Amino acid sequence: MADPRAESEPLLSRARGDGGRDCPAGSASCRPGAAPWRDLCFDQAAVFIEDAIQYRSINHRMDVRSMWLYRLYYSNACQWILSFTIFLILFLAFIESPSSLTSTADVRYRSAPWDPPCGLTEGVEVLCLLVFVADVSVKSYLVGWAQFRTNPWLLAYLVVLVVSLTDWIVSLSLLCQEWLRIRRLLRPFFLMQNSSMMKKTLKCIRSSLPEMASVLLLLALHLCVFTMSGMLLFTGEKGDGQDRERLIYFRNLPEALTSLLVLLTTANNPDVMIPAYSKNRAYAIFFIVFTLIGSLFLMNLLTAIIYNQFRGYLMKSFQTSLFRRRLGARAAFEVLSSVTAEGEAHPREVGVRPRDFLQVLQRVQLDGSHTQAVMEKVRSYGGDLLSAGEFQKLFNEFDKRVIKEPPPRPEYPSPFLRRAQIVFSHRYFDYLGNFIALGNLVSISVFLVVDADVLPGDRDDFVLGILNCIFILYYLLELLLKVFALGLPGYLAHSSNVFDGLLTVVLLVLEISTLAVYRFPHPGWKPETLGLLSLWDMARLVNSLIVVRFLRIIPSLKLMAVVASTILDLIRNMRAFGGILVVVYYVFAILGISLFRGVIVAPGNGSLSPDNSSAPCGSFEQLEYWPNNFDDFAAALITLWNVMVVNNWQVFLDAYRRYSGPWSKIYFVLWWLVSSVVWVNLFLALILENFLHKWDRRSHLQSLAGDPDSTYQTSAELLFREVLEEPTEDELMEKLSHHPHLRLCR
Repeated sequence: MADPRAESEPLLSRARGDGGRDCPAGSASCRPGAAPWRDLCFDQAAVFIEDAIQYRSINHRMDVRSMWLYRLYYSNACQWILSFTIFLILFLAFIESPSSLTSTADVRYRSAPWDPPCGLTEGVEVLCLLVFVADVSVKSYLVGWAQFRTNPWLLAYLVVLVVSLTDWIVSLSLLCQEWLRIRRLLRPFFLMQNSSMMKKTLKCIRSSLPEMASVLLLLALHLCVFTMSGMLLFTGEKGDGQDRERLIYFRNLPEALTSLLVLLTTANNPDVMIPAYSKNRAYAIFFIVFTLIGSLFLMNLLTAIIYNQFRGYLMKSFQTSLFRRRLGARAAFEVLSSVTAEGEAHPREVGVRPRDFLQVLQRVQLDGSHTQAVMEKVRSYGGDLLSAGEFQKLFNEFDKRVIKEPPPRPEYPSPFLRRAQIVFSHRYFDYLGNFIALGNLVSISVFLVVDADVLPGDRDDFVLGILNCIFILYYLLELLLKVFALGLPGYLAHSSNVFDGLLTVVLLVLEISTLAVYRFPHPGWKPETLGLLSLWDMARLVNSLIVVRFLRIIPSLKLMAVVASTILDLIRNMRAFGGILVVVYYVFAILGISLFRGVIVAPGNGSLSPDNSSAPCGSFEQLEYWPNNFDDFAAALITLWNVMVVNNWQVFLDAYRRYSGPWSKIYFVLWWLVSSVVWVNLFLALILENFLHKWDRRSHLQSLAGDPDSTYQTSAELLFREVLEEPTEDELMEKLSHHPHLRLCR
């Protein structure tokens, strides 16, 4: 076992340069030659490398038992358990009272939801909370009390757990009959604290708020000025256009402010202008000027400011992430270089032996493909010591896409088979398949246009059925020929082939099932339903899959392929932004349930509009928006989504004003600000940054030319790598010298 003083005493014992001082006598790290000492150094270096790869902080305990606990905590199994626990506690909102387990959210047709007995969901919840208690306990131990006291996220974690457990006890003592559960509002915190990228994003949003607030204040001033001007302008005599405009949209200050706020989003344009414009076309100037200043200038200015400010703060966060990576790599270098200096009183050269680094890589928790790529890079240096710069460059290999070599193609003895193999593996054969797929899509489109006005029961699917059989047989033939040319392993090595093959097999099974039930197509081929699906349903399913299969054409078009790859990179790197959206949706949905649960009443049961036919045109009742309510969590999410899109969101403002009171507008306006104004603009900023990076002239040309740099992954951390500043050696060593659990002997 390692010396128990290994953490508290100096770890690195070699002198730096020509001068320097040795570590104090008796230090465990200063007694080279012992196998436990080498194992301790290798384990520490492996942990530092893992921290660098994952952009984690290295300010944690480094003794043997702490490192074992640290690596166990960040193992795939423990992180999966923690992620599943977070998902489970968030998912409880769908099951808890009010339960979302009904077939519809429409108050007219919804059956009584299942009400779980008291203690069922609470039992699952307390198990989740106990997992979080263990999580914060392990984190606090690993970073140490001194670091724990200065970490606001860990302190907030502890406070949230205490409040949640207290509220859980109160809930059980009241037999689950309390009207508000505070811990529901705190649940999204568990999602945020577990994601470093979400923390960075939230910090950037918080730092960008002052600049956003300045534009929002100008926007509010714009609304107030035009609201007052509109109320003064539309005060005409009874019977003229001004009076009608006033009664509908400018009746009082709140109504006028709401009308113009909705007009700012163009949701009620040109409805709000029509009453006055129909009497005098000059009134259009008022609304056009308002829209030009508000929607086209101020809102776009807000987008530009959010993009600029958020990008700046995000770059600062990524600068910190880059520093963490370089610091972890430098710490691993210092540990391994101390092993290199083993037995040398005054080492002439500072560096890391490649064989030592290879031994450490065997202990690093990393996927095998990246490990193999780094090992090959290390072996290329031969037996020379790795300098600090070369050691840092090795970490760039972890960011590269691992391109696997395709399996070897089968070898055929016959010259004819070899020539056929060349033909069927050529890209022109893929082009032919794309052309056939296009023809299939065109044939489906033609029949959809021709039979648009014909009822499904009156259609004759004879010709289309014959064509589908022919095309599906070709798809099967194409699959078999590609397997012949590439071999089964080579065929499955390409994702596009897997996509084609899977859909082809499904289409073949559906076609055989259709022919087995309804026989071969013939004139007047429209029998009654004989199985689970009618002939029309089977044909629709087949045609839908054929349309999906046509997406195979995307990789063949370079321009479209670049766009598609950019979208895929966006999806992969949208977890943090998606997480922020989940948090705000969750919080507003819980608040909406607390505020508006049960206010939407079905017609005939006390509703303000018992008969939809008598409701005003364009109203909540006339449009039959009854499923848009806050009676359960799932319905609340859909309602918030519909408001976020801002199409017809004035209908929601008006309905909830009538059903619950004018104060309800505050809730919906706040949701509009948070979702449509702030989050959507942040999302737009991320899209712009990704596309600008992807469409940069140099990057575009390199990717087309097959430049090796184009093999790098597109991640959020790598997005700004070219404009980030590399930390200096002095900065890294200065930071390492202040490590709370690691002391360097210089």
